[in-house]
Parts: sequence; structure tokens; C-alpha cells
Amino acid sequence: MKVLPSIKSPRDLRLIKKELLPTLCEELRKQIIQTASHNGGHLGSSLGAVEIITALHYVFNTPEDKIVFDTGHQAYAHKLLTGRQKEFDKIRTKGGISGFPKRYESEYDTFGVGHASTAISAALGMAIARDQQKSHDKVIAVVGAGCMTGGMAYEAMQNAGLLRSDLLVILNDNQMFISQRVGALGKALTKLLTTKYVQLAEEKATNFLKRFDELGNNAAKLAKRARSILFPGTLFEEMGFRYFGPVNGNDINALIDVLEDVKNVKGPVILHVVTKKGKGYKPAEDSPTKFHGIGLFDVETGDSLSKSDCISFTKAFSNALLKLAEKDEKINAITAAMPEGTGLDAFRDKYPSRYFDVGIAEEHAATFAAGLAAGGLKPIVALYSTFAQRCFDQMLHDVALQKLPVVFALDRAGVVGEDGPTHHGVFDLSFLREIPQLIVAAPADENELQHLLKTAFDANAPFVLRYPRGAGFNVKMDGELHTLPIGKGHWLKKGKDVTILAIGNRVHPALQAAKLLREQGIEAAVANMRFVKPLDTALIDEALNNSPYLVTVEDNALAGGFGSAVAEYLADKQVSHKLLRLGYPDEFVEHAKSSQLYGAFGLDAEHISKKILTWMK
Repeated sequence: MKVLPSIKSPRDLRLIKKELLPTLCEELRKQIIQTASHNGGHLGSSLGAVEIITALHYVFNTPEDKIVFDTGHQAYAHKLLTGRQKEFDKIRTKGGISGFPKRYESEYDTFGVGHASTAISAALGMAIARDQQKSHDKVIAVVGAGCMTGGMAYEAMQNAGLLRSDLLVILNDNQMFISQRVGALGKALTKLLTTKYVQLAEEKATNFLKRFDELGNNAAKLAKRARSILFPGTLFEEMGFRYFGPVNGNDINALIDVLEDVKNVKGPVILHVVTKKGKGYKPAEDSPTKFHGIGLFDVETGDSLSKSDCISFTKAFSNALLKLAEKDEKINAITAAMPEGTGLDAFRDKYPSRYFDVGIAEEHAATFAAGLAAGGLKPIVALYSTFAQRCFDQMLHDVALQKLPVVFALDRAGVVGEDGPTHHGVFDLSFLREIPQLIVAAPADENELQHLLKTAFDANAPFVLRYPRGAGFNVKMDGELHTLPIGKGHWLKKGKDVTILAIGNRVHPALQAAKLLREQGIEAAVANMRFVKPLDTALIDEALNNSPYLVTVEDNALAGGFGSAVAEYLADKQVSHKLLRLGYPDEFVEHAKSSQLYGAFGLDAEHISKKILTWMK
């Protein structure tokens, strides 16, 4: 008889016998693997964290006790254990539950996440709120080892060490190996040091030594440091945390024992838990990077079912960068823990001395690149658009203000599909367009991307190149790269009734929309604008002479985006015009397939043509 179907909430979980927990963990893994195979998602991290999540809900009184996930891509077991089993097969699909914790989705989702290194800050805020309201609930932050490469985590830790509020941080260290410390000795020492008797004795000894002025204080500090030498937690101890571990995070019973011991330790505590990414599914264990975020796949073989004959924008970028770097040794590439996702893995393998992965530290990546540029090199920073939001100040202050020639390649611009609002890159045109000195370009397709990349390096100026996730438009790829004129678009089709000004990956759908309009007797002109900044005002003036109807189309928020740039120009010019702006309204875009989102927001060819017809009539 299966255990999982009987668990409607963590209250049910806490009623089952401990000896059934390993079976439950296996059932959770099977469900996660099966669902991810036909929905895609973050598989490896969720498989590795099954025991941690199960143990936390078993030991703590959730939802009164609060679990805060960092990034949230490891929380699939959490969803299954907190009343969402029936909805789980629709996870990440249109109208289904999110792949990340969301406050509006469940009372067990205490904090909405999707970006890294936020959990300790949020958990600390909850702990202080609890203290001020004289409540007694526990607050636990679950943080992946990768998230600890982000500076925000350390900002939160130093603050937590200062405030001394009760807080438990679970450091989920999901390396490809089980640390040698997770053995009999490490287990015994951790068990010993988490018992209340040893904690009380240590506290009494420390207080006793502190009575003897400077000598006693020094002795207390020495004792603390001697304890820290036995464990890899010296840094955490120095920041004011009690460190315990490492422990085997895939041993559910041992983990429960340790959690029972540490849950009542006063002050900030960090428990180092070592897990295996992809645990329980051999393809994910063997290829943890591939199965971190996966599309559709065959459960038996692990082979991907998401195939396309078109080269992706990411691959086109990767190939072009290799061509340019071969001819120019000054080109250096930087990413923030996303070499495969951004296509920099090929550059890393071919030019390792010119490649830098700075971890989840986008702010540092941008200023580090500024330093490289100031030193005479040609840096390119490859990020996901949604994560570029995190280094806005550095792009403005450290790069653009100093006119340093740093190239930013923003992958996953526009909607990205099933990952939802935390990952859609629909704001970059809006927040980047306001930065002086910054050139902002968006290629229409994979071929234009490679030429714009060369243009970016040749510009010798701060330059942003933003492009979407996934397959391109199957256009012919030119063999030689050439520089395009900055701030200049070009006409793709002339027409007298209406002009469509399109940017980025909405150029080809705009062309298709023009064909549909022609069937309705409307001749539409289409221009590929290429640059949001500087804007091709000469082309817009020509469009005004052709027709009083202008339409802008972009894979970006309407507020402050490309359409806003055109509207501002027309307002400043004080011309009589009729302008229709197509993009995303003033709301967060939820998760669904990208094709579904384009249809829902009127940005595919069919809906562009229908919106224009309705507007003109």
C-alpha cells in the first residue's frame, strides 16, 4: 500500500511511523520524475532535497513554523506534501500550479521565490516579526550551496549574527559526491555537539571564562575557534552562527534526529547537509547539470524529447562568440553560474583562461567586467535577462557612467514559458532604456544575432544585446560576420495603410501578420527596428509620411519599453499620429508555454493582425 496518497497535509505526515519515511521518499521521487518527464522542470535539485523537505515537515509544526526556500527550484516534494498532489501533474502548465513556491498558492509557501540568495534575508525578517509579536514559531531557511555564492546571503548572515534572533539555516550542499565528513566520525561529533547537555555546558564554560577580564575572553574565543577547526564552518561561526554538520541529507532518519536536536538551539544556527543532486534517478545523478532544468524526456532512458531543427538563439550566440574570440584574444567571457544556460560552456572549454564564472553574483560580474574593460580587455557578460535586474546599479554606475566598453548578452529576454513571472525577461528594455551611454539592441533572428554581436564588440561602448530563449526562425546563417550600423533599422516590407514597427523576436510574427492583413485588404509596412536605443527616428519619420497608423510590437512590458520610446519621440515631435502599442500590460505574466502567452497577449501573427484590424476599424 502506498504512503503518499494518504498524506493530505504535513499534519498527516507527522502521524505516520518513522520506518515508513524511506518508502515515502521513494514514492515522492517517482512522482517527481514521472511528472517532470512530461512537463519539464527543475528535476535534479528537487530529487536531492526530498529527504530534507520530508524531514522538515515531519519535525516542525508547519505552517505555524515557517520554511523559506531559496530559489525554490528544489521544492517539488514540498508541493506534494502540502495538499497539492491532485494538482501536481499540471505543474508549470497554463492554469496549473507554479514550479516555484508562491504565497498566493498555499499557506505553506511562506515566501515567493525564484531568484537566488534571498531566503536568509526573508527568514530573518520573519524571525524578527515573530519576536516583536511575541510568538514562538520556528523559522527555517533552506539554502542551496550555489546560493551561498551570492553576496546577499552573506549580507543577511552578518545581520542575523548581529541580531541574534532564533533562526535555522539548512545549507543544502548538493555536490556530485558525499563529503568524507559524512561518515561515522562526523555523524558522532554532530550528534554530540547538538545535544542540549553539551550546548548547556559550552554556554556555562564560555560565561565562566568571560568573568576573567581579557584573559578569560581570549580563552573563550580560543575555545570557540578550536571547536570550529573540527568543522568546515569557521566562517559561519565568525559571523555569529552556531554551525553543525555536515550530515547526510539523504538519510531521512539521521536527518530527523539531528533536526530534533538543533530546532531548540538559541540564536542563529546553520546545519550543513550534504545531498546528492538527482538522487534516485541514475540519468540525473550521472548528468546533474543536464537535469537541473530539463524539458520533456523519456523516463526509461533520460533522453530529451524536446527536439528542434532550428538553431537556438543561445547556440547562435555561442558559435558567433567563438568565431570572434578566435580572432581577438582580448575578448573575455563572464557568467554568473550559468555557463550551459548562456552557451558559454563552449567558450569555457576552448578558452579557459579567458572565461570566468563568478557564481550567483551578477553585481560582481558587471563591475568585474568594468574592471577588465578599464584594463584594456573586451569583456562580455552573459546573463539571463531576469537576473540582469540584479545588477542595474552596476550597469549604470560602473559601466555606462564611465563609458566602459562592456557587452551584456541577455539570454531569455521576453517570456520564457513555464518558469513563470520570476524568470520572464520582460522588463529589460524598460529599465535599460533610461541609462545614458548604453546601446540596446534586439536581433530579429539567430542570423542577425551573430552580426549584432560583432557590432557590439566593434562599438567600443557599453552595449546590451537581448534575445529570447529557444529555437530561432530557421533562417539562413551567414558565414561571415559583419558590423551593422548602430541605431539603424531597416524596412522589410512597404505598405500604405499601416506601419508595423517591430523589435526582436516579434519581427517575423509581424511579417506574418502583414500577410494576414493583406488578405483583409490592408497593406501593412513592416520595419525591423533592431535598436531600442538609439532609436531610428529617421525611419519613424519615414513611416509617418507613409501612413497615419503606427503599431509597435515587442516581447517586453509596455511600460517604458520600445513602444514607449516611439510614443515619447512622437510626443516630443508634436505630430498628429495614431499609435497602437502591443506588448505586456501592467501585470506579472504567469507561467504557460511561450506560444500560449504570445497568443494570450496578442503577440503572435494571428492576434497581431486581429488587434490591428479591430483598432483601425
